[in-house]
Amino acid sequence: MVPCRAMAGMRPVLAVALVLIASPASAKKLELEACRISDMRGLVSVAARCGKFAVPEDPGDPDGRQIELAVAVVPAIATRPKPDPLFLLAGGPGQGAIEGFVPGLGAFAGVHRERDLVMVDQRGTGGSNRLDCAMPDDALESEEIPPDELRKLAQECLSKLPGRPQFYTTSIAVRDLDAVRAALGYERINLFGASYGTRVAQHYARRYPERTRTITIDSVVPPALPLVPLIAIEAQRALQRVFERCAAEVQCNEHFPGIAEQFARVDARLRSGPMNVSLPDPVTGETSRIKVTRNHLVTMTRMLSYSARTASLMPLLIHEAATRGNYGPLAAQALMAGENLERMIAMGMHNSVMCSEDAPRFAGAADRAALEKTYIGPALYDGMKAICEIWPRGAVDSDFHDPIHSTVPALLLSGEFDPATPPEYGAAAAVGFERHLHLVIPGQGHGQTDLPCVQRLLRDFIDRGTVDGLDTACVGDIKPAPFFLSFSGTAP
Repeated sequence: MVPCRAMAGMRPVLAVALVLIASPASAKKLELEACRISDMRGLVSVAARCGKFAVPEDPGDPDGRQIELAVAVVPAIATRPKPDPLFLLAGGPGQGAIEGFVPGLGAFAGVHRERDLVMVDQRGTGGSNRLDCAMPDDALESEEIPPDELRKLAQECLSKLPGRPQFYTTSIAVRDLDAVRAALGYERINLFGASYGTRVAQHYARRYPERTRTITIDSVVPPALPLVPLIAIEAQRALQRVFERCAAEVQCNEHFPGIAEQFARVDARLRSGPMNVSLPDPVTGETSRIKVTRNHLVTMTRMLSYSARTASLMPLLIHEAATRGNYGPLAAQALMAGENLERMIAMGMHNSVMCSEDAPRFAGAADRAALEKTYIGPALYDGMKAICEIWPRGAVDSDFHDPIHSTVPALLLSGEFDPATPPEYGAAAAVGFERHLHLVIPGQGHGQTDLPCVQRLLRDFIDRGTVDGLDTACVGDIKPAPFFLSFSGTAP
């Protein structure tokens, strides 16, 4: 899952209950026009065809208020494309598919040669009536936000949302997705879901098996699993693996001996109070003073551990703070991660999904004593519970959390060191697919599609429409990124 902020009370994730019937094929058509789609900063853009598709906010009131879904299609390169496109489903929950996938569309170049790439901003995200919540500007520098304050912030957010949050759940979103499919004239589609998008993909395949040709899910969320209670546990395990890998590599261990103990010293120092640090603005060069708190450490650690490339920086940043008192690089990484999440995740939609689908199943899902032993601690879990006490619960299909029993060909991808959706989650989901292949990618974190080996496998799987006969030999050659030994880079 693309994460909520990991620091105490920062971006709590946030559910349950109505039965939704499958929607009939839409009679509406969706007209597309030439456009350019871009990432969230406008730095990367791609030629596409775009349109808006109106759906009722409340599916039970089709003549009531309508919202528009943002849809973008990047047409296949071939003059005679295959009839079954690839739909790309974003993570979060709360990330828009269009902005989220544009920077990485090159990963699907092999598929794109013969198939359209389709992105639909899920209701409540991106250009589809985004439901957002602002957090305090000084949230990173604050101490843990108490539950009463979180409930107050959530109530303020609810009063400003441009929609009724109970209608922004996964169960309703898959109905939207199939209506868009029909409006675009596709009989069958291939699905690619990343992180939370794997939850959407699995539920779509459950609801519309006859419309689903293949499903690829990367960084898998099993249907039965409520995520929030285990986030801190899995994040701690991933951090320990970074420490163990550094200790096992001669050069990393020589440069950063006892890295786990160094982390503990930095943690203890920040628990005693904030550090005042001067940081230059990366654009203007102007220097400002900030207070570095444990929230910075937690955010840096959790966000960097998502990728093998960024995890390679962690020992250096921890060592700088522990041995030289240089907390600036640590704080800078936390600030950049926080800003990116602010732009990326529509927190109102995020809360609607999590409070409806996960929060009702929190009880007993994690041992509080175990949470206390993690670097994140129980604050994220407690924050989620507090927000969900007042956030409206929305529609969730009665079988939403049931195991899937599907004959749709499925390719499942897991990163060996994923801090959010470890390989065990992929293995649990794989059981529901009669025809599946589950690959654990060595040394990797959350999200595998930037790897050329995985890109080739994805192309071959979708071309064949089956996992049978896929040549997976290249997976064994994948290695984690080498550690940074200095700010100049890795070892020569």
